[in-house]
Amino acid sequence: MTFAQRGLTRRQFAAGLASLVTAAATTARSEAALPTIDTHAHVFHRGLKLAPGRRYAPDYDAPLALYLEQLDRNGMTNGVLVQPSFLGTDNSYLVESLKQASGRLRGIAVIDPAVSADELRALDRAGVVGIRLNIVGQPLPDLASAEWKALLASVNSMGWQVEIQRNASDLAVLAPQLLDHGVAVVLDHYALPDPKLGVADPGFQSVLKLGATQNVWVKISAPYRNGAAGEDFTKAAYPLLRKAYGDDRLLWGSDWPHTQFEASQTYAKNRQFLDALITDDSERAQVLASPKQLFRF
Repeated sequence: MTFAQRGLTRRQFAAGLASLVTAAATTARSEAALPTIDTHAHVFHRGLKLAPGRRYAPDYDAPLALYLEQLDRNGMTNGVLVQPSFLGTDNSYLVESLKQASGRLRGIAVIDPAVSADELRALDRAGVVGIRLNIVGQPLPDLASAEWKALLASVNSMGWQVEIQRNASDLAVLAPQLLDHGVAVVLDHYALPDPKLGVADPGFQSVLKLGATQNVWVKISAPYRNGAAGEDFTKAAYPLLRKAYGDDRLLWGSDWPHTQFEASQTYAKNRQFLDALITDDSERAQVLASPKQLFRF
């Protein structure tokens, strides 16, 4: 068929072709520009004051410079620093690290529920975007208390998230209570079901139902924290989580420097495991980019 038969002049055809080429190039640039975000890592050194009652304390340093090196080596554009439980509510090293990273990183702080509004605003300015409740082996917080109500109202107003590390059976109770306060909820490490039950854990099944809220995210991080068969569990759990949450509300984290698992884990090993877990390139790219809005990059 000739150009005339198509109702096109050569100039119109050339213009249309150029438009298609430009659109394809724009799409390619957009895909290439997708961020790759590590949503779970820790930095610290042995000179920092440790929290009383801590369950664990490292005997090595995990400084900011070394973490940034891990990001660069593994093709990651951004990272999220999570305050380690053994440093308690002193977030000063976290804040210092965020400032030194000049916008490349965000932070999740551990705070006292009686924290002042001024302190929260200072953390927000530094790049903190949420609070962490690492309450493994601890009593559940009384979210109905006045100080927790006030704190969660502040978290909500600032657009922060509440990240929780707790076993799945308790998350099934705690997460809905947090959602009642209007905050975004992030569940650590595949939601930590009973290792003996894996995906059959009723708590994990309840966590899957939370996907319908559209305000809960799950970190597909640290398979080794889910028992000796953690990698097998995560391979069974991922398709269930993807169906329940979609790949835009699953978050990958390196869990660097893999506290208490340093002897068997490396950053590269965990990054490579993600490639084996999510073999589709576009799906994996979406998971690595999905934290952008939640963490305000």
